[in-house]
Amino acid sequence: MRRPVALRLQAALGTLALAAAAGVVLTMPEAAAAAGGATGYATQNGGTTGGAGGQTVRATTGTAIHEALCGRADSSTPITIEVEGTINHGNTSKVSGDSCNTAADRIELKQVSNITIVGVGNGAVFDQLGIHIRESSNIIIQNVTVRNVKKSGSPTSNGGDAIGMESDVRNVWVDHSTLEASGGESEGYDGLFDMKDNTQYVTLSYSVLRNSGRGGLIGSSESDTSNGYVTFHHNLYENIDSRAPLLRGGTAHMYNNHYVSLNKSGINSRAGAKAKVDNNYFEDSKDVLGTFYTDAAGFWQVSGNIFDNVTWSEPGGDNNPAGPDPRSNTTVSIPYSYSLDDASCVPSVVSGTAGANKGLKVSDGSCTPQSPDPTDPTDPDPTDPDPTDPTDPDPTDPPSGTNLSVGAGSDGSSKASGTSYGNVRDGDLGTYWSPAGTTGSISVKWSSATTVGKINIREAAGSEGTVGSYRVVNHDTGAVLASGSGAGVIGFSPVSLEKITFEITGASGTPKIAEFETYAG
Repeated sequence: MRRPVALRLQAALGTLALAAAAGVVLTMPEAAAAAGGATGYATQNGGTTGGAGGQTVRATTGTAIHEALCGRADSSTPITIEVEGTINHGNTSKVSGDSCNTAADRIELKQVSNITIVGVGNGAVFDQLGIHIRESSNIIIQNVTVRNVKKSGSPTSNGGDAIGMESDVRNVWVDHSTLEASGGESEGYDGLFDMKDNTQYVTLSYSVLRNSGRGGLIGSSESDTSNGYVTFHHNLYENIDSRAPLLRGGTAHMYNNHYVSLNKSGINSRAGAKAKVDNNYFEDSKDVLGTFYTDAAGFWQVSGNIFDNVTWSEPGGDNNPAGPDPRSNTTVSIPYSYSLDDASCVPSVVSGTAGANKGLKVSDGSCTPQSPDPTDPTDPDPTDPDPTDPTDPDPTDPPSGTNLSVGAGSDGSSKASGTSYGNVRDGDLGTYWSPAGTTGSISVKWSSATTVGKINIREAAGSEGTVGSYRVVNHDTGAVLASGSGAGVIGFSPVSLEKITFEITGASGTPKIAEFETYAG
């Protein structure tokens, strides 16, 4: 019989105390932010690139993290924040500014976008201080440890969640991180990785979640079903009582995770949720998959999993375990590509890759941890087109076909005196639109849905190179179609829409957009 989380921590905490007393320092190599790129559902809805293309700054306190957020040109200016050291209540204060909305008792990513937070050097530890993501998009958190965040007792932070997301959050990738507590709700802790109130397109990869009563949830109640499209892969869940995760509505994909000592229940699919559960290794655990603590049924599709010393309770009432012989009761279509490790090697692969300070090692489906080198531009990607083959399509090739903007409508966020929104669709390079400042947005719109797969942003003569960071947005849905830096040809997966927006989030001066051309592909 398993002991509760709090009791099982004593030996581990004692070991940590001895290490601290001896002055042991765990070091790691410098981490490359977003090594290998986002995976899973975070690749959808325009993708997750974080602060790519923006400034990189170093922070050793929580206040410095907030200062970096508040020092940007606006709330969507890309930035990568490299964090080293221990971030806690004592060095985290509220910072004010037009590009941020921070708080003193947590790392606050609120109403912001295009941000990477990555641990470097000797590591980044958020001690008793949670990371809160609210009304934000395109966020990467990588190579960090978040520990002992409490909702009761002292000190408290972030509602007790190590990482919490809520209120219209889109595209978050948390990677190679360690999230841990020192007990359950009775000891003051809540979830390690929570998503609620319309949070979508999230991936948790190569991370460790341990020593908590609650691993995490997707949806705060049976009526909060607007969340979903979440991928969990190559994670270690260890010594977790329940919620690994709890899924209320929505869709989740769990593959190549190692679950050890799930003490009461594991993947809890409820309220119409769908879970695709592929090639995971469940070990020394109870009721690892099913619908628990409710009669609002959820569903699952299972394949290739190993159940090693897993016990199952009897079904009845509000308890519907999937075992002892788990069978699929739904089908789930996955829109992205992925490579599965065989379940038998998942414990060793996850041990060699998951968690902070592991060198950002990953798996390619060969059951062997890999060390990618994303900083080497000469390292060919076997999935890339052959650069010597003139038939390979290039999204930055000059567009061909009809410029769909001619004759369309246009508007934007602001315009400088003497310029017009219509100047970007009149076919005349001598006229242009400028924002009132250095940033702003310009849109092209049609009276009916039009398919667009490529745009060409042409700057007026004498202003070439002024446009810095940008986002291309499907105005109908808010989805980010592309992001990067510099004007020119921008390609993306063709999409049918009535309005497309080019957002300038950073510039070296006042941009002058002569033409916003749109093409089918």
